[in-house]
Amino acid sequence: MKYRIFTLVFFVVVLACKTSHNKYGYDGKSGATEMVNMVHYPQEKHLKNVKQITFGGDNAEAYWSFDSSKLVFQANNKAWGLECDQIFMMDASKPLDSLEVPQLISTGEGRTTCSYFLSDNKTIVYSSTHLGSKDCPVVPNKEDYGNKYIWPIYEDYDIFLADTEGTQLKQLTFEEGYDAEPTVSPKGDRIVFTSTRTGDLELFTMAADGSDVRQVTNELGYDGGAFFSPDGEKLIFRSSRPKTEEEIKEYKDLLAVGLVQPTNMELYVCNVDGSDLKKITDLGSANWAPFFHPSGKKVIFSSNHVSKRSFNLYMINLDGSGLEQITYDKVFDAFPMFSPDGKKIVFSSNRNNYGTHDTNLFVADWVD
Repeated sequence: MKYRIFTLVFFVVVLACKTSHNKYGYDGKSGATEMVNMVHYPQEKHLKNVKQITFGGDNAEAYWSFDSSKLVFQANNKAWGLECDQIFMMDASKPLDSLEVPQLISTGEGRTTCSYFLSDNKTIVYSSTHLGSKDCPVVPNKEDYGNKYIWPIYEDYDIFLADTEGTQLKQLTFEEGYDAEPTVSPKGDRIVFTSTRTGDLELFTMAADGSDVRQVTNELGYDGGAFFSPDGEKLIFRSSRPKTEEEIKEYKDLLAVGLVQPTNMELYVCNVDGSDLKKITDLGSANWAPFFHPSGKKVIFSSNHVSKRSFNLYMINLDGSGLEQITYDKVFDAFPMFSPDGKKIVFSSNRNNYGTHDTNLFVADWVD
């Protein structure tokens, strides 16, 4: 979950469109455009009626309300007066007008990430740095680290609750260091999150009111982006776990200055107490943003293991078998989430951005 949106310049090689597009970027018959910037590629047989629902800026990590009617997401859009990511809510069935600013959930201060609805559909959990500073935290200069792709682990991140009007703010975490990446169990009673409170990036769960904190993982490496299975019994997450002396040193050195290098990540599944841990991918590259299929027997995720220059969505069984490619964009598809009723999927993509670096949200009917 703690992801910087992958609108990296070196990923983007997009041809300029030559035909006009309608307001919502799709045609009513097939859900596809006829140009390189496509909303729906012909190979994407599991997707139907694909619709673009945001238009401009960086929009990502969209997650459904429990009644499948709303989406909460993070966005950075200068047209909305933003300097860095904030949390917003929108109607899942109504695409935003290009000039429309959705409901702001976060405070508008600091940087935010990783929001999720609670089961009452009236409360949203998210992470924010606003208590540390009202300003956006400094983005590290990659040139200082050999131009490696790095993520900042801001120690000012804490986890908060807010209502759907962005009021009634309540702080849930108070430990020093990074507390972020919260998601909620299907029953709404537990929250899983990532924290550095033990000196490493480990998974923890807590009650929905912030009490009863329990550690889940305890192996060196960045464990994050965790989600509950549909029955609430398991967790799926991505991890970069260094093995060699050189990898361990590099990981520790970066973490000491609040950074990680997420270029090699694999997917793991375990029980909610951390037992029965299993690695389910061994693909190399970055495999991340996993989410359970409604059956609980498969996982959808984003990966660049086929081409370093593009991320697409894939599905895999929990035993690591049956790998299947789901999307076929030329640049970036990630952050997939099935609606609680299992009928739809939302994801973020660079598709159909007309040569810009915009990342937008797309909703589709899911076809098994």
